[in-house]
Amino acid sequence: MKLAPAIEQAYKVLDGLPLSFEEAMALTRIDGNDILDLVSLANKVRDKYAPDFWACSIINAKSGVCSQNCKFCAQSGHHHTDIKAYGLLSPDELVKDAQAVFESGVRTYGIVTSGVGYRDASAPEFRQILLAMDKIRAALPEMRLCLSLGILSEETAKALADHGAYRYNMNLQTNPERYAELISDTHSIDDKILTIKYLQKYDVTICCGGIFGLGETWEDRVKMAFACHDLNVDGCPLNVLLPIPGTPLEKNSIMAPADVAKAFAVFRLINPTKMLKFAAGRETTMKDFQGLLMLAGMNSFITGGYLTTRGRSREDDLRFMNQLERFTSTNRETAP
Repeated sequence: MKLAPAIEQAYKVLDGLPLSFEEAMALTRIDGNDILDLVSLANKVRDKYAPDFWACSIINAKSGVCSQNCKFCAQSGHHHTDIKAYGLLSPDELVKDAQAVFESGVRTYGIVTSGVGYRDASAPEFRQILLAMDKIRAALPEMRLCLSLGILSEETAKALADHGAYRYNMNLQTNPERYAELISDTHSIDDKILTIKYLQKYDVTICCGGIFGLGETWEDRVKMAFACHDLNVDGCPLNVLLPIPGTPLEKNSIMAPADVAKAFAVFRLINPTKMLKFAAGRETTMKDFQGLLMLAGMNSFITGGYLTTRGRSREDDLRFMNQLERFTSTNRETAP
C-alpha cells in the first residue's frame, strides 16, 4: 500500500533531515488509515534518535490561589474550582515523598509550585525550596531533581543551579504568538522564554512543551513544536486538556485521539532527538488509547498523578512501560 505523499516526504527525518513548516502542516491534513502510517514513522524516528523510555513523578508542593489567570488551570485565583489550596510543603515532607518515589523505581522527581514565580533569591519561601533540594540530594544522591516554580530572574535561576537542579519545567503551552489570547494576559511569554535562557546559561536542562485542546489551530500546534525546537530544549511535556469545571475552558470538547496522535507524531518529527513526555490527559481523557498514543513518538510519561488531576500508580505505569518495550528494540531507563 502506497504511503500518502506527505508521509513519504517526511521519511527524510529518519535520514537526519529537518522537516519544514510547510511539510509539517501537510501532515496535519492527513486522515483515516494514513494516521497509523504517520504514527509508525514517528515511532521509527523515536526508536532511532530517542530510544529510551523514561518515567518521572511530580508533587504539587504548593497548591492554588495563584495570582495568574491561565485559562486551563484549576489553581488560578481568578477561577472558581474545588481544588484543595495549601501553602508550601516543608522540606521534610518533600524528602519523605521523594523517598517514596525513589523506592518505586522512578529516578526523576519534580517539585511544582503554584504562583507566578520567584525573582528574589532571598525570599523566605524560595530559601525553603533550596533547603528542600539540599535535603533531597543528601538523602537520595541518585535522584534527579526537577522544578517547576514559574518565572525566574537570573539570580534565582543561578541559585537553583547551584543547589543541584537537574531540569526545569517552563512550558510555552501554545503558539507563543497567541499566548496572551489562549493562555494568560497577566504575565508575558517573553518572561517565560527569558527564564529558559537564564537556566540554560547555568546548564540546567529544560522541559518545555504545552497543551493540546485549548481551542488552538493546527498551525498553532506546529508553531509551538518549532518554538520548542528553536529554543533547543531537552524535553517536551505534551498535555491533552482535561476541561476543568470553573475554568474558562470548562466547556471545551475533549480532543479526539486521532488528532492527538497526529499532533504527537508531528511534534516528534519536528523534534526527533528530544524527550517527548505524555503528561496530563494520558489516563483521564485518552483512556483506552494511551498505549497507541505512547507509540506516536512519545518516550516518557508522568506517573503517580499530576497537580490537581489523578493519575495511575507508579507500579502500574512501570509495568506499562515494560509492555511498551515489546514494540521497540530498546531497553528501558527510568530517568532522562
